[in-house]
Amino acid sequence: MDLFPLERALVSLISDFVDTLQLQMFPVWCPLFVAVLVCYWEPAGCYSNGKVTKACGSMEPHHRATGQTSPSPYRLQVNSTKFSPGDRVQVVLTGSADFDGFLLQARDPANQGSASVVGTFSLTDPIRTQLLTCYKHKDSAVSHTSAVRQTRVVVVWTAPDDAPQQVQFFVTVVTSFLVFWVKQPGPIIYQHGVTPLPPQSEATPPPVQTNTPSVLPGPFTSEGCGQSKSCLLDPPGCAPEHDPHCFFLSMTAEEPGSTSVMFELSGPSEGYVAFALSLDTWMGNDDLYMCVKEGNRVSVSAAFVSGRTHPEDESQSGLSSMSWRLADGAIQCRFSRPVKLANQNPARYDLDQDYFLFIANGRTQYGKLWKHSQQPLISTQRKLITGQPEVLRGSRGPVLMKVHGALMMLAWMLTGSVGTFIASFYKPDWPNQSVLGQKVWFQVHRGLMMLTVTLTTVAFCLPFFYKKGLRMDAGVHQSLGCCVLALSVIQPIMAAVRPPPDSNRRFLFTWAHSVFGCATETLAVIAMFFGMRQSSLLLPQPWATYILIGYVAWLVFFRSLLLIHKHCYCKNSLPADMQAILSNQSESRQQSSFIKTLLLAVFALGNAGFLVALLDSVVQL
Repeated sequence: MDLFPLERALVSLISDFVDTLQLQMFPVWCPLFVAVLVCYWEPAGCYSNGKVTKACGSMEPHHRATGQTSPSPYRLQVNSTKFSPGDRVQVVLTGSADFDGFLLQARDPANQGSASVVGTFSLTDPIRTQLLTCYKHKDSAVSHTSAVRQTRVVVVWTAPDDAPQQVQFFVTVVTSFLVFWVKQPGPIIYQHGVTPLPPQSEATPPPVQTNTPSVLPGPFTSEGCGQSKSCLLDPPGCAPEHDPHCFFLSMTAEEPGSTSVMFELSGPSEGYVAFALSLDTWMGNDDLYMCVKEGNRVSVSAAFVSGRTHPEDESQSGLSSMSWRLADGAIQCRFSRPVKLANQNPARYDLDQDYFLFIANGRTQYGKLWKHSQQPLISTQRKLITGQPEVLRGSRGPVLMKVHGALMMLAWMLTGSVGTFIASFYKPDWPNQSVLGQKVWFQVHRGLMMLTVTLTTVAFCLPFFYKKGLRMDAGVHQSLGCCVLALSVIQPIMAAVRPPPDSNRRFLFTWAHSVFGCATETLAVIAMFFGMRQSSLLLPQPWATYILIGYVAWLVFFRSLLLIHKHCYCKNSLPADMQAILSNQSESRQQSSFIKTLLLAVFALGNAGFLVALLDSVVQL
């Protein structure tokens, strides 16, 4: 007697039981998922370890603020005003208030060049203070080791054999991020036999004159873009005079044959907006120009970016005709810069060359610049700064990240989704047809899932190539991606070592393979929700989110439809009269198979439609 209907019913019951288990197992996956996130998470904090050798010359902290011009509450004292080569002089830093950090040096007052450090220091408290090497002169400066506040620092200075006739101590003291005193002069000590110079006035030296920006009379306009000036706009065609969310950069040669270029920059008044000249499309070794909101004013400055770090060597050197505007939700600034800068740091690029242009923005807090809030806009081609006026196009989606997103969506919105769908509902179909000696459903399922694993693996590697390694601050999306890749690789390994169909342990494989498959697909969809909000591939919102929600609803609808179909078909396959069923079994199976094949085609086409909609958003970045 043919027991096929009974077997079908039993398979259906087991399948429903497994589906139920998958839902019940979800709480088991939650602790695992949280544990993985905890492993990848680490708190962010300030970087205050005192290794400030880049400030050896100016002794100025790069804190996005101007040093105090009022009398300093801190002073330096020495235990001797005379010395001979090899002598040790005690230097004490004290004040009426405690402080976060400091930088102490000894210099030749007759030669105030930045490299005029003299002698070496030794420490009395190596826990709170440390020695620095300035200009290849070991132990020539002292600084703090952490942000632990101090009230008194004691060090010992040793005079070198070639010491000048007089030595003066200088100190920069940081009370807080925005409050500090730069290169405050301390006592002068003299070699034995040298007559001290007449005492100079103790009055506070006049502040250094700076090129103070003025206020713009009105907003910028995109009029003249491509005719009298070159412009880079995001979104394309936006108007900075009306739209505060319009990112706008223009470059104008002030007159034919001019030796300077005028720049205009506009963006949201979130905190700062900046642009950079770069030799490539990778962040690093870039000439940077910043407009930073400071209360109800805007500071304009130039700097250098050596990598994915904070700007360095910030100054207004070489900038002129600076002006700004902070109104209507936008921050705007204008300045001029010579085409060539004589005797400048090599990082400051000449403007008669072609460069990629970057535009970035972000927030500030207590004068400190935070990481840009979205992926920088990068021009799609190099631009000769002094070249003919043109309207430039830019993109916020790096090519590698676009390919990453496209491959992941292709893997889990089409190949993976259809592959798991076939394994869940199409095992009994096409029973008399085979491909390469295996059932049709199995070959299709295996082919699609191996393609899914391949796409996932390739896509997973691309962000690490782009970011040059694992980023511990990448957030939940990276952690989910690691889980998806691990489960994706486990699945074919598990399938390769599965027990034979007649084994008593076969049900363990069936159960585990189903649960792992369900978990992988679920995590992949969750990862896509987080991924579309990553700054490196920020898809338009809320449009992209609505598309993905529609895709999830589409999955739920079709899986529910096939579950209902399976239940109804199996219920009709359990009659009292087995012979009657045998006579109508073939026709019923053919009708069911046709309906399910039609549903599979509709399901795949629907998935492809959602996929194309999201891929179009990726391409438009």
